[in-house]
Amino acid sequence: MSDINNEVKIIAYEPQYKEAFKTLNEEWIKTFFVMEASDYKLLDNPEEHILNKGGHIAFALLNGEPVGTCALVKANEDPLAFELSKMAVSPKAQGKKIGYLLGNALIEKARELKAEKVFLETNSILVPAIKLYEKLGFKHTPITNPGYDRVDVQMELDLTS
Repeated sequence: MSDINNEVKIIAYEPQYKEAFKTLNEEWIKTFFVMEASDYKLLDNPEEHILNKGGHIAFALLNGEPVGTCALVKANEDPLAFELSKMAVSPKAQGKKIGYLLGNALIEKARELKAEKVFLETNSILVPAIKLYEKLGFKHTPITNPGYDRVDVQMELDLTS
């Protein structure tokens, strides 16, 4: 049996995957938390609230099916900063390093755009996610102005060094 069928491909947002962006995120958020107004704003209108404002969305395809997604939301113009947001991987595709591939692809995109930093918000119960972010180079920072009730961890990746 060949592993070629198990190949994960990271692609940029395409309108045909808009529903997958929402479905994948709703699936994981509802597993641990409650959907908030801020979630629906981004998930219902990713073009308007992410892409049209200078952000990016990536998808992980496994055998052509979207099994993971993550967004880079523009947070600040000068200095340029992005939030790594809405990372979700389908339970059936976990363990294939998809979160790492998505995070890495969007960090590289932020570097290409000459961003100074990428930050993220998460929750301390998501230990595997926090370990992933640390592996990607994020450092823990004090919590300031969280965008969601569930946030009790904020992290930042300095791209200037």
